[in-house]
Amino acid sequence: MVDAELLHPVVLHHVVNSLQWPGLRPLQEAAVRPLLDGEDALLLAPTAGGKTEAAMFPLLSRMAGENWSGTSLLYVCPLKALLNNLLPRLETYTGWLGRRAALWHGDVTTARRRRILRERPDVLLTTPESLESMLVSSTVDHDEFFRGLRAVVVDEVHAFAGDDRGWHLLAVLERLSRVTGRPVQRVGLSATVGNPDALLTWLQGSGRDRRPSRVVAPDAAAATAASDARPAGEVELDYVGSVHNAAKVIAALHRGEKRLVFCESRALVEDLGQRLRALDVTTFLSHASLSVDERRRAEEAFAQERDCVIVATSTLELGIDVGDLDRVIQVDAPRSVAAFLQRIGRTGRRPGSTRNCLFLALDGDGLLQAAGLLHLWAQGWVEEVVPPPEPRHIVAQQVLALSLQQHRFGDQFWRHEWNDLPPFDKTADVIVRHLLDQGYLDLDSGMLFIGPEAEVRFGRRHFTDMLAVFTAPPQFTVLSGRTEIGRTDPALLTAKVQGPRLLLLAGRSWRVTYIDWKRHRCFVEPAEGGGKALWMTGGVPQGRSYRMVRAMRDVLLGADPPVALTGRAVSRLAGLREDFAALVHPGGTLVVRDREGEVRWWTWAGFRANATLMSTLSELADPTQRYDDASIRLRPDVDREMVREAMADAAGRVCLPDVNDKALEGLKFSTALPERLATATLAARLADVPAAQAVLGEPVRTAYLA
Repeated sequence: MVDAELLHPVVLHHVVNSLQWPGLRPLQEAAVRPLLDGEDALLLAPTAGGKTEAAMFPLLSRMAGENWSGTSLLYVCPLKALLNNLLPRLETYTGWLGRRAALWHGDVTTARRRRILRERPDVLLTTPESLESMLVSSTVDHDEFFRGLRAVVVDEVHAFAGDDRGWHLLAVLERLSRVTGRPVQRVGLSATVGNPDALLTWLQGSGRDRRPSRVVAPDAAAATAASDARPAGEVELDYVGSVHNAAKVIAALHRGEKRLVFCESRALVEDLGQRLRALDVTTFLSHASLSVDERRRAEEAFAQERDCVIVATSTLELGIDVGDLDRVIQVDAPRSVAAFLQRIGRTGRRPGSTRNCLFLALDGDGLLQAAGLLHLWAQGWVEEVVPPPEPRHIVAQQVLALSLQQHRFGDQFWRHEWNDLPPFDKTADVIVRHLLDQGYLDLDSGMLFIGPEAEVRFGRRHFTDMLAVFTAPPQFTVLSGRTEIGRTDPALLTAKVQGPRLLLLAGRSWRVTYIDWKRHRCFVEPAEGGGKALWMTGGVPQGRSYRMVRAMRDVLLGADPPVALTGRAVSRLAGLREDFAALVHPGGTLVVRDREGEVRWWTWAGFRANATLMSTLSELADPTQRYDDASIRLRPDVDREMVREAMADAAGRVCLPDVNDKALEGLKFSTALPERLATATLAARLADVPAAQAVLGEPVRTAYLA
């Protein structure tokens, strides 16, 4: 504990005596010196690896040793539930030093917020959206409140960086540094990622050239140095064929143990949860469309039970504590190796226990995706976290938010509010001009301020709609009496039905008794069964990545993931290999005409690469624009010569995908951009140019073409 001795004596005393730890973990030990020295850092460790303490113990030591005053430390999380879960721990740690921690997010009452403004906590746990709401609020003196800010901890930083909330977070942190008048130390906490140095550079924002920084990952270094490169964990892959069979397997296995089951959709969570309850399994549910109280009750009850199951979407992938788990079960496959690492990391926390995960594939596609993912995992490969390119719509949102924060700001100096952080720099001049031309901003005597069009589009409820960077599909709140159960898609309330209208929510069936269309409310009462669950998805289509789909192709070509395969999985994989034998080739891609005359180019390149190839080879592509993760539908009249000429022509050029109006609607604030910029932004996000170029460089074989 050489570096641990650098911690404040009070912190060190409580680590030894209150927590009764024999010593710090390697990550916690390695983080002490750089954080005490004020360096920016990215702390990497698996789930339950002690990252929170690795950040907080040195920063609290700095707080005490340097006599920080006021709200000097922010702890930022992507989920309110994660903040709720962390608060008791951070209250304990700050209490050691006579300091205070408090919580501020959308569910915190007005009374509690007023108390926070009166009695400044030393540590504030919050979200980026709540930080921005404080910056623009007329009831918060943000200059005074954030004047003492010295450091920010960003938990689950990889979850931010991979989507637009990351750009929003960076922009808000730059504005906070302007308020404080000093650089603010930034510490990111993350599970394993494929590009930690790039992620740390991204987190530093505009200050990356001014502050020393380092990646702290002793556990990852030890794993890399180990002679056996295969990651630890007991993993089994099974093929069950249906949700009904998955429920039977879960009910029969691991009785007396606590099991966390991950599903890839809310509707599947509801379906599986209902079936498990019908089999007399004590079952709880968690997903984003359940009410906060419903999720909290389920998670608390699950933490206290022993022989039970909780079925969840990715809401429980991050570090929310649901007690000591015995098993993780994955239905089909998550979209990334990183997500799998988060999920398997929920197990194996007890001394002597092992991390484990059982995959249950519902169909052939699910089995192939799971096998491909495990093939990559066994190689020690993890996705790089890549921020979405060209976030011009976030630039528009931030300029409007700045006008709410400052009321008026100079038309020549606005970019300095983000310390010239790209893309919130002079390259955004065209966006500001568009905001002026369209009335989102007004100009008077060289000063910019909020305009009438922004008032019309975003002015409801004190501009709260402007502070969220995603457009969520509309949902109706479902109420049983005065109790909110959750939210459902309006399509379930408008579809024609025979007999009573039945919903499935929180693992139970409900009969609709009244729909308040104006207030988007739906009143229900319990029903015996027969309910349906549905949620539409919005935004940019996702699909699987190039590496993931290529790993699936490797499986079809004979690669078996080095995990336990049940007899059912082995048999079904053999059938899949037979079914796809004519559609995969180790030496390149295939253009194949099937018995019905449909022609498909089997690229095995991933969704975004295929979207890019579809646009690049528009003269060959089917006019219905049909493509998926593995293939592209071509015109039925193509022949070998047309394919050869088109491929040769495309080798030197790659075009970004086409964008339709419906897709643009899912890009929030796209209306605040010139149409060409909004289209270019979405096209860049739909594209995978390197993968498309790689495919175009491969040999193409044709089968059953003239």
